[in-house]
Amino acid sequence: MDLLPIIISSVAVLLFIVVLILVTSHKKNKEASGVVETDKYKQKNRAAIIRDATKKLAHNPQNVQALLPLADLYYREHLWDKASPLYETLTALASKHTEIDMGLVNLRRGVCLVKLDKSQEAISFLLTALKLTPENYEANLYLGNAFYKTGDYEKAVPLMRKAITINPESNGVYAPLGMALYKAHHFKEAIQYLRKALDENPQNKEALFAMADSMQECGLGDKALKVFTHLRPDPVFGAQSSLYAGIIHTKMNQMEAAVQDFEIGLKLKDVPQEIFLELNYRLAACYFKTNNFSLGLDALNRILMVVPVYKDTAALVTRYKELNQNSNLQVYLTSGTSDFVALCRNLVKVIYAKSFVKIIDVSVVPDSIEILCDVENSKWEDKELFRFYRNSGSVGELYIRDFHGKIRDAKCDKGICITSGTFSEEAHKYIDGRPIDLIEKPQLMRLLKMIT
Repeated sequence: MDLLPIIISSVAVLLFIVVLILVTSHKKNKEASGVVETDKYKQKNRAAIIRDATKKLAHNPQNVQALLPLADLYYREHLWDKASPLYETLTALASKHTEIDMGLVNLRRGVCLVKLDKSQEAISFLLTALKLTPENYEANLYLGNAFYKTGDYEKAVPLMRKAITINPESNGVYAPLGMALYKAHHFKEAIQYLRKALDENPQNKEALFAMADSMQECGLGDKALKVFTHLRPDPVFGAQSSLYAGIIHTKMNQMEAAVQDFEIGLKLKDVPQEIFLELNYRLAACYFKTNNFSLGLDALNRILMVVPVYKDTAALVTRYKELNQNSNLQVYLTSGTSDFVALCRNLVKVIYAKSFVKIIDVSVVPDSIEILCDVENSKWEDKELFRFYRNSGSVGELYIRDFHGKIRDAKCDKGICITSGTFSEEAHKYIDGRPIDLIEKPQLMRLLKMIT
């Protein structure tokens, strides 16, 4: 008899547990059923809105009570092409119907147009919406986006900043704001917003490239270089990134790295023509600086095949073809000072091959070198001054006047001035009756070929 209360209690507990399980299960099933019922209700409600609106609009295309819910439905579903004509009708009717919120319909019509890539058309409606609701987040955001897409970056920036002020937690604003600042050449300000845009979306290559270019413009070339190097393989931004990385390496006098940058860019597919030309032009310059004339000429010839009049490419081809064929001319135009001086000493000896030449002094100045020497043979003896110019342009009268003054000061019998370019007509006239000879490029080339 003592066990009976225990048995009854155990049964009661067991029944309670069973009931609890059944109640919980029923509640879950009801909740699940409710979700399905809600979805069905939404679908029925959507269908009812469309059916009711279609019926009313068939009788009256300007029925505001039908247009408002139908436009709202399509707008919330992001069916911009369907919502846009409805809001167009509502904006036209707004002045006669007080139930139409002018700020809202102008805003939504503007948003639809922005989403449909009709930003220029959107601006007037968004301006109206902003005037009616100046603190509206969407009005500021989308008007800023419209100005950005139409290239009016200075107007876009304050609107996007206002949108962030209204809603500091907003997403998707930092990228267009950073890009607007970048394209308006406010590079320092652009960097901070582009960083935030990349925090939101690290895969945004446009923002990454713009941030690197902004860094470069702000003198942060080392940081920019890392980003450009990272972007070199990118199919969209790779060619321009390779170009900019090469330019930075060139400024750092790292020619091998620059060559690698330019060549990577040229290997990419569908490189824009403007970038293709500049990559080859800068690649050629690097090759010439490292005396790889044949490879430099190959790069220039690729340019000529596309644009025969690109910059001074044709003139460079002519110049470096000569250099490629004449090693002494290479030394004369491109070598270091010591090699240049040695070559000039040999030129003096070639000019007076049948005489004894004693070099007294060599002077090196930024634009030329001078060699003072005694020349002696069986018939005469002179003290002469040579001046050598390395430029390929025209040497004017003023330089020859200066040279004549040096000849007199040194009490020389004669002076010989040599250039790898030409002398001006005035310079030629000046030497009449004076003990000066002028040697221009054609004669210089013949003399250089005589040096072994």
